[in-house]
Amino acid sequence: MVNENPFKSILKTLEKPGGEFGKYYSLPALNDPRIDRLPYSIKILLESAIRNCDEFQVKSNDVEKIIDWENTAPKLVEIPFKPARVLLQDFTGVPAVVDLACMRDAMNNLGGDSNKINPLVPVDLVIDHSVQVDVARSENAVQANMELEFQRNKERFAFLKWGSNAFQNMLVVPPGSGIVHQVNLEYLGRVVFNTNGLLYPDSVVGTDSHTTMIDGLGVAGWGVGGIEAEAAMLGQPMSMVLPGVVGFKLSGKLRDGVTATDLVLTVTQMLRKHGVVGKFVEFYGEGMSELSLADRATIANMSPEYGATMGFFPVDHVTLQYLKLTGRSDETISMIESYLRANRMFVDYSEPQIERMYSSYLALNLEDVEPCISGPKRPHDRVPLREMKADWHACLDNRVGFKGFAIPKESQSKVAEFSFRGTPAQLRHGDVVIAAITSCTNTSNPSVMLGAALVAKKACELGLEVKPWIKTSLAPGSGVVTKYLEKSGLQKYLNQLGFHIVGYGCTTCIGNSGDIDEAVASAITENDLVAAAVLSGNRNFEGRVHPLTRANYLASPPLVVAYALAGTVGIDFETEPIGVGKDGKKIFFRDIWPSNDEVAQVVHSSVLPDMFKATYQAITKGNPMWNQLSVPSGTLYAWDSKSTYIHEPPYFKSMTMSPPGPHGVKDAYCLLNFGDSITTDHISPAGSIHKDSPAARYLMERGVDRRDFNSYGSRRGNDEVMARGTFANIRLVNKLLGGEVGPKTIHISTGEKLSVFDVAMRYKSEGRDTVILAGAEYGSGSSRDWAAKGPMLLGVKAVIAKSFERIHRSNLVGMGIIPLCFKPGEDAETLGLTGHECYSIDLPSNVSEIRPGQDVTVVTDNGKSFTCTLRFDTEVELAYFDHGGILQYAIRNLIHTNH
Repeated sequence: MVNENPFKSILKTLEKPGGEFGKYYSLPALNDPRIDRLPYSIKILLESAIRNCDEFQVKSNDVEKIIDWENTAPKLVEIPFKPARVLLQDFTGVPAVVDLACMRDAMNNLGGDSNKINPLVPVDLVIDHSVQVDVARSENAVQANMELEFQRNKERFAFLKWGSNAFQNMLVVPPGSGIVHQVNLEYLGRVVFNTNGLLYPDSVVGTDSHTTMIDGLGVAGWGVGGIEAEAAMLGQPMSMVLPGVVGFKLSGKLRDGVTATDLVLTVTQMLRKHGVVGKFVEFYGEGMSELSLADRATIANMSPEYGATMGFFPVDHVTLQYLKLTGRSDETISMIESYLRANRMFVDYSEPQIERMYSSYLALNLEDVEPCISGPKRPHDRVPLREMKADWHACLDNRVGFKGFAIPKESQSKVAEFSFRGTPAQLRHGDVVIAAITSCTNTSNPSVMLGAALVAKKACELGLEVKPWIKTSLAPGSGVVTKYLEKSGLQKYLNQLGFHIVGYGCTTCIGNSGDIDEAVASAITENDLVAAAVLSGNRNFEGRVHPLTRANYLASPPLVVAYALAGTVGIDFETEPIGVGKDGKKIFFRDIWPSNDEVAQVVHSSVLPDMFKATYQAITKGNPMWNQLSVPSGTLYAWDSKSTYIHEPPYFKSMTMSPPGPHGVKDAYCLLNFGDSITTDHISPAGSIHKDSPAARYLMERGVDRRDFNSYGSRRGNDEVMARGTFANIRLVNKLLGGEVGPKTIHISTGEKLSVFDVAMRYKSEGRDTVILAGAEYGSGSSRDWAAKGPMLLGVKAVIAKSFERIHRSNLVGMGIIPLCFKPGEDAETLGLTGHECYSIDLPSNVSEIRPGQDVTVVTDNGKSFTCTLRFDTEVELAYFDHGGILQYAIRNLIHTNH
């Protein structure tokens, strides 16, 4: 359904000296005074709605809702949004490429041109294989860790390499290049697109929550689940609530010795306290000119930790300078500035500022920020450095909780004696055993990376050392970091302290710390010590960094080095020495801490545009291991039936040219009967594969040794494994089991208790549909594509719940599952439903007779009847249902478009 755009009259030409840049939809040409008062982040949503308006997927009414944001946002209205591009990383990229490959097969089977199946918007897929720090404190750590990573993931990498050749509009960045978000910032971010002569703002959805880092570049971006990303890839709109926007005003400048990390931890604490879940945060004020782009990206990166959808920094002169630094061409930068100025989306602080409307306001004077770290268990539990020793001792005393370990007073000074490689050694509570400069949050920021290197230089010159049993590591988010550390001549000092580069990817921050030395591990466990990790990451939840570090602190890279040197988090840096130098003199924190001027000078002389150009010119060429991977050359994938990583899912088996039409449900059994707050973690396969699970059984039957099971995440490309892992959570509470907890259910007709997968397969073999009964907030938590794909593969036709999490509901629709809501005040219990009944849901066989949100009657085999609300919320969703799901809809649409 391609209708003429009702806004074509505001399509203008953007001139340049001696020609034109292209055409663009002009917001000022609408002559609506409300637009000038909109936050910049909302203007990006507005431009997208205007440009994509077809009166079907995006309507004029949606455009009006966004223009009237001041009045509509408090009402939580829904709008469609079409991002300019999609960002994937390898774990989430694999199922997306599997689905595209399947769609090609289906197109081919239907007699269409399978080569027409390509992403309809640009897709950037960065294989930022998370690096397991198996080898650290070694000159050849990078190569050693990379080889192990390729052994583990060869099959996945080869599949993605095939995809990079087979599909158009898809850029694949090979493993070993860096962390997806840093590569996005330094290289992939367009800021403004010019597609076939049409100019529009860059915007992106990515399959990782820290996609928000790109907001620091003035590109609207945030994390979504796999199904939304695939839908966007196929040109479908995402449904989102028009968000409130918190205006965050910055003034002043950071004091000497205060880092961007100190600032982001302060901002995170302020925003968590204010409450910003589901909102955009937009930064403004004269303090913006004092914030480098890398500092802005650090703040934007931590949006998930403060709970916002975005932490947005509109484009200004600082953005343009960064684009020049990172090697974008003068012509591109000129186009970006001209377009944004013409559309009043550029901030020029030399001009008087129009007062914007925000939903609420916060302010911070940068001069009030002081050095700090966060922990020991949450990113927003900020501790000023001057209070750290007292806070640490309070944590030892406090009862077990986010700020407590409940260590008895008499045990707090315990010393564990052990032998480390033949040398006597000691460990105490609070001693550092992992010190990691890691995570895109900070490794994208030259000032804190070179600041850490300057701390290392001063420490080495004074004769300080890091204890050999502390696992130190440095994992930059891109190769540019290595280039400027080498150019500055400072990498050798980091190496001297044990901070050798271990790889380019996510490491300690996501729990890929690798093992710590056995002697150290034994000393911790045998003496029940609260050992500490200090890392420059963005998350430090208990159990995440390493099973043996109960205290985990987020700190700036220079502070990571300082704590590694001190060897403990229980130190007062102001009054106690960090160590003793080569001449027996006590060395204090102030002796090794660089001034802001020292850092700025090294940044200015060492971080150069040629480094970015050289790194990213080579990036798509790959590395020898990637280039040696042999992959089939065809545009249709040659599925290997023996593979346990990549498998062809049955989504399109027996698909025909004409849509199957809506389906009701007849005499369906209840597969599971849930209470409130069933999350996507309960539904979706995640974490390690339990040895007694159906997924383990499947792998062992195919000769996979238990030590090679890997995680569910690494096997996302195999639907057989993922279907078996659906509802396999050991904490599942299913009312059919009468209080028992675990991943089992009852086969109603025989009363047998089996795994959820086994019962579902038995119903399928009997030709029976199934439904799920649930309470409130069904599907809350992180958006996960397999939380909808899995139930569909198990044969679930409908979910009847008190309420749904917004994105999960749309994911169920995308997979052809009917979402129904009990009427207010009713649920399974009040209606006397036990889950032992059979359920029938009658729907018209013609989609034109169904209305979004209409009433539907559900009838059981024991004579009960009740009314539910049908939660297809838009005509677009009804079209998906008519076709059997979003992927089938996309294929048939492409066939019709191409005929």
